[in-house]
Amino acid sequence: MTQTWHQPRRPRIIVVGAGFGGLSAAKALSRMDAEVIVIDRNNYHLFQPLLYQVATAGLSPADIASPIRSILRGQANTSVMLAKITGVEVERRRVRIGNDPVTYDFLVLATGARHAYFGHDEWERHAQGIKKIEDATALRRKILIAFEKAEIEADVEERRRLLNFVIVGGGPTGVEIAGALAELARKALAMDFRTIDPRQARIVLLHSGARLLPTFDERLSEAARRSLEMLGVEVRLNAAVTNCDELGVSVGTLLIESRTLIWAAGVRASQASKWLAAESDGVGRVKVLPDLSVPGHPQIFVIGDTAHVLGPGGDPLPGIAAVAKQQGAHIARVIEARLEGRAAPAFTYRDVGSMATIGRKRAIAELGRLRLSGAPAWLLWSIAHIYFLIGFRNRLAVVLNWAWSYVTFHRGTRLITGPEPENVLQPNCNTRRFRSETA
Repeated sequence: MTQTWHQPRRPRIIVVGAGFGGLSAAKALSRMDAEVIVIDRNNYHLFQPLLYQVATAGLSPADIASPIRSILRGQANTSVMLAKITGVEVERRRVRIGNDPVTYDFLVLATGARHAYFGHDEWERHAQGIKKIEDATALRRKILIAFEKAEIEADVEERRRLLNFVIVGGGPTGVEIAGALAELARKALAMDFRTIDPRQARIVLLHSGARLLPTFDERLSEAARRSLEMLGVEVRLNAAVTNCDELGVSVGTLLIESRTLIWAAGVRASQASKWLAAESDGVGRVKVLPDLSVPGHPQIFVIGDTAHVLGPGGDPLPGIAAVAKQQGAHIARVIEARLEGRAAPAFTYRDVGSMATIGRKRAIAELGRLRLSGAPAWLLWSIAHIYFLIGFRNRLAVVLNWAWSYVTFHRGTRLITGPEPENVLQPNCNTRRFRSETA
């Protein structure tokens, strides 16, 4: 009698999302004797920290994105699936992709976050955020169209509204957009128009708190504010937004008229907590255990912007790339421990510092006890972002684009593409009982 030997099935690990956390997890799992499947609705990994440069015509989308398959092609145990997850069947250990579920032994959810409007989802139609390439290119179109329309607008008041740009939110994204937009108007576009002077554009940054960049040292926050004001940005603190519509932004009873509103004030986690029926915090992040697994489900992990993880001080860790990447790498160690029957190690975040740029030769950096501002911080910021870009082509393209912009003040990606936003049309501006500012 011939005995048949069956090769034991390798464990299947599904990673949902190819952002910083998901990609880090997939790479860390490359040496494991397991079947790794990376699922994402897009076929590319996006370097989100530079999205604002796409929105302000500094970089092309291709400069900050790389195909997922190309990044992972050297990993023999890893395959990539272009698909959208619609749910998780926790008890059956399956993820739903339309009508075709895929089973897993371990599941890593790194599904990121989306814009949050603090209970006013209707504001999204008028105040656009940037989380995706489509958001950045749509915002770039909206910004450039505002200047083009102002060039041919005969009505002085409407021209003023078109040249008013309002950014809501004084965190790193809002500060970086404000600085880049100011440089676009005052340098790159300064000599391109005949009827208008782009340098007269009014750029307003609204922040509900008492200082910009509240997670940074107070001295650096003040340095950022001064740098923005030197660029001509109007910084308004303790300015909580009460309404956004086609007329502009309201702060209390004060209306700041604008045709271009940019939202950088908050985010909300993906639908992962609903898929898992798991406990979440106020912005939808799943409350995970110290090893990043979901309570009651040791085979499911949540990381990045989707996870509520407490830091050493007892506060939730910030939704930044460094946190997500370290969590992704940690997942591989936990899964390996699970398969070997060992206790899983707890996640410990190593703070590598924070940086934010405020335009040409202006930035702030906080690296442990080291505090930098101005040109040295800007140089460090530039080097760090180039280093963490994936792919030699992307690094080279960004270096060349930044060098060209630095020398000439020109921006070469000022392309108006895609459908025209609805809210650039002129409304009746006498329909609201608000006190309106003048430029």
